[in-house]
Amino acid sequence: MACDEKSGTLARYASYRRAGDLVFLSGIIAVDPGIGRIVHDLSDIPEETAIAIGKTGEFSVDAKQGRILAQSWYVLDRIRAINESLGGKSDNVIKLVQYFRNLDQFPYYSKVRNMFYPNAVPASTVVEVSALLPSDEIVIEVEATLWLPEIVTY
Repeated sequence: MACDEKSGTLARYASYRRAGDLVFLSGIIAVDPGIGRIVHDLSDIPEETAIAIGKTGEFSVDAKQGRILAQSWYVLDRIRAINESLGGKSDNVIKLVQYFRNLDQFPYYSKVRNMFYPNAVPASTVVEVSALLPSDEIVIEVEATLWLPEIVTY
């Protein structure tokens, strides 16, 4: 995930660009850019969130599903935070492009995505890729397009 000018960067590109009423978010991965830390599993997100998205407390289940659930939540929460910082709401997310290392994990991601977009479901493209930067520990990347009408005053 690239970052805006106010925070650290993982790469040299904008985290988002506005073009009129549209805002294009670069691909977001589950890495805290401030400390360069990858979200590995459910223990890396708030406990109440981990439980809400599917933490069972059963090691074999949580180990198998934890990474995709935790990374899905982290990425979608970053999109939410950027959207809200620009004055948007969940209904302003009009398109998501989701890149998976393994499409078999899509149902886990979809469960988390439905929590973020309960009303207006964004248009969606899902792609399986062989690798994601910066590490094989990254299992999902999501880019988003927001519709945020500019306020014109005369």
